[in-house]
Amino acid sequence: MSTPLPPAILLMGPTASGKTAVAMELSRCFPVELVSVDSAQVFRDMDIGTAKPDEATLRQYPHHLIDLISPEESYSAARFCSDALAAMDDISARGKVPLLVGGTMLYFKALRQGLAELPQSCAPTRASIDAQAAAEGWPAVHAELARVDPPSAARLHPTDSQRVQRALEVYRLTGRPLSALLAAASEQAPHYDFLAIGLLPSDRSVLHARIAERFDAMLKAGLEDELSELRQKYRLTAKLPSMRCVGYRQVWEVLDGGAPRSEMRERGIYATRQLAKRQITWLANTLKPETFDCLAPDLLAQVGARVRGLLG
Repeated sequence: MSTPLPPAILLMGPTASGKTAVAMELSRCFPVELVSVDSAQVFRDMDIGTAKPDEATLRQYPHHLIDLISPEESYSAARFCSDALAAMDDISARGKVPLLVGGTMLYFKALRQGLAELPQSCAPTRASIDAQAAAEGWPAVHAELARVDPPSAARLHPTDSQRVQRALEVYRLTGRPLSALLAAASEQAPHYDFLAIGLLPSDRSVLHARIAERFDAMLKAGLEDELSELRQKYRLTAKLPSMRCVGYRQVWEVLDGGAPRSEMRERGIYATRQLAKRQITWLANTLKPETFDCLAPDLLAQVGARVRGLLG
């Protein structure tokens, strides 16, 4: 009989879906430790705009992978996987269960499926494929892909030019089929028994109202002052990943005169709503967790019952 895999819980959802409240309730009821899955909360001193738990909350409910790097630095999905797996292994070795909570869906995908070592886009190679398509048509390009990478061709429609081009580009650059590279990545996926829980709203208008309230609270708490202090303390530019985070980007534009102050609130709320939309799409189309209505009055009881079923 094979040894059962250690359990791990993934708690994911769009911004303002109540993930933190659910995670803290699970921490009260079960032997779990929290691992943040948030590409913005890894930055030190970026507290208000990332909705980072305050010091009192972190003392009561410690989180792994918060405050790791300076806002001057970059963080990647590959580094997240390495850091997260180290934390998960440590948690499991101490007899507890990793509870990974956050909204950075790419990180969840990378953790569960592994990371394929794919080449960066090559403009000359893409131009060559485009020229071939212009001369012969995308069905002919797809037929070439079918000869060198049958699995990729089988899952792609001949008119899906963007993905057909990328698959053929990868083969021309590496000499290996994209399908083989993706399969190799999946073999690197961590050996855990994952319970994936997704919090999704039954009424998006309510989520939108929460998003507006949350951004207003950030502004009231001093988001603009926080960014001003960050710009004084660190050597920052608008192109850094930290400053591309929703909220900071909109305030930066105002501070630099690129947008009127009267539009800062609406720009921030709109950008956050767009982020939530992308997160929901990731959940529905790619990650496909067990879903719970984040607006349900008995949400905590529902999720708790599901976790109890996993952990006993």
